[in-house]
Amino acid sequence: MTEIRVGVVDVYVVRVVGRSWRVLTLQRATDTRCPGSWEAVHGRIESGETPSQAAVRELREETGLKPERLYSVTVNPFYLPVQDTMQLAVVFCAFVNSDEVKTGEEHQAHEWLTVAQAAKRFTWPRATDVLAHITKLLRTGDAGPAEDVLRIPLDT
Repeated sequence: MTEIRVGVVDVYVVRVVGRSWRVLTLQRATDTRCPGSWEAVHGRIESGETPSQAAVRELREETGLKPERLYSVTVNPFYLPVQDTMQLAVVFCAFVNSDEVKTGEEHQAHEWLTVAQAAKRFTWPRATDVLAHITKLLRTGDAGPAEDVLRIPLDT
């Protein structure tokens, strides 16, 4: 029987520039899964990790960036045929102050794009939906009346 597993995180990275937002897009390397696709930060939750801990770790490993603020946004389900599992991806938005990205071996390129440009660039259609969630929930730079339930406390 197919197992349901909370196994991965997606982290959409936002940098505020003046009055607009820039969203980090990462292009997968040619020798990885989905070669050439454009994605947000994506990775597995390791044993003993919470989803938010995995989000911070994956952000650091894939970009070299540290979140100034981290928000829980939604959950995206997808089927992983190789493992015959229904995966639930816990989705976060990380606000960062730096634009200096250090990609690892999984990615061959990165770009900071406007929200509209990123929505068009991302390979997966659900990314457009996630960006709509992010811009609605966090449009003022925080979660407003939902701040107490969406913002993830970060260890300093």
